[in-house]
Amino acid sequence: MQLLKKVFILFITIATSFVYGASSDDGVEYIKLDNGYRVWTKRVGHGPIQILTLHGGPGCTHEYFECFENFFPKDKYQIIFYDQLGSYYSDQPDDPSLWSVERFRDEVEQVRKALDLENFYLYGQSWGGMLAIEYSLKYQHHLKGVIISNMTAGIQAYLTYIRQLRAQLPQSIQDQLTAFEEKEDFSNPAYEKLILEELYSRHLCRLKPWPEPLLRTFAHNNVKIYQTMQGRHEFEVTGTFKDWERWDDLSRIAVPTLLISGRYDTMNPQDIEKMGTLIPNSRVTICENGSHLSLYDDQDTYFQALLAFFADVESCKQTKNKK
Repeated sequence: MQLLKKVFILFITIATSFVYGASSDDGVEYIKLDNGYRVWTKRVGHGPIQILTLHGGPGCTHEYFECFENFFPKDKYQIIFYDQLGSYYSDQPDDPSLWSVERFRDEVEQVRKALDLENFYLYGQSWGGMLAIEYSLKYQHHLKGVIISNMTAGIQAYLTYIRQLRAQLPQSIQDQLTAFEEKEDFSNPAYEKLILEELYSRHLCRLKPWPEPLLRTFAHNNVKIYQTMQGRHEFEVTGTFKDWERWDDLSRIAVPTLLISGRYDTMNPQDIEKMGTLIPNSRVTICENGSHLSLYDDQDTYFQALLAFFADVESCKQTKNKK
């Protein structure tokens, strides 16, 4: 789930005046929350099918979702990008009390109200998938459907699997990681380089080089939020969502649900399949060539699954309306 800010420097330096692939300011709207802070949103497209996106992190940005614009016709879809509070385009208060799952969940509801969304789709990836589960459990009466991307239903399942992936690394690499961790030297560039080259290149994004919008997201990552909510590094969870478990509640999600993940993900594909047996009106897609960012490294499979899901839900809706 972590997106390390310094990883950007390992790949490319982008001048501040050059933002390749970024969208224009058309459709941007700042929403004032009940705590007085503002969050950034942007509508792309003018179609009747509305999709609100929840990015990963915690503390990342919407920027790595820019590829969505290549797959959703603007006359059929309306994609709403949204930077959560603390993220790069939104206000960034230095207040650790704000970084809780419950507050972020209710922030999504405030955004929904401000944007006048009803009977819409909620899409969440990684940490955003956790938020999508939380929102669905409390506010699903506003949803037409939900997409939970690259996220399992509990922290313990995540930890079990990420540690299995670590155990598959060469012993010499494991020993080097352990040496840094025992000294709590997590910001050491050599430690970050090991995480990047030995874990992220296999299980976060398998493309070489990484797409520019993804690099921009890494550069803009708010590490403080990540550390407050998850912890100091990828293999432990000590922050505010350390006790998050929703396996026993999944059966309460009644809206149409797409669960999508990658075969090489940091989330166990078997966990994603299990979630599909627990959510009544759900389907599962495992992108066989994809990782945690299968929206990039198995793009055709990923977006075909999303488009098919939307088409099927819309078709069912139209059939019901005719009865």
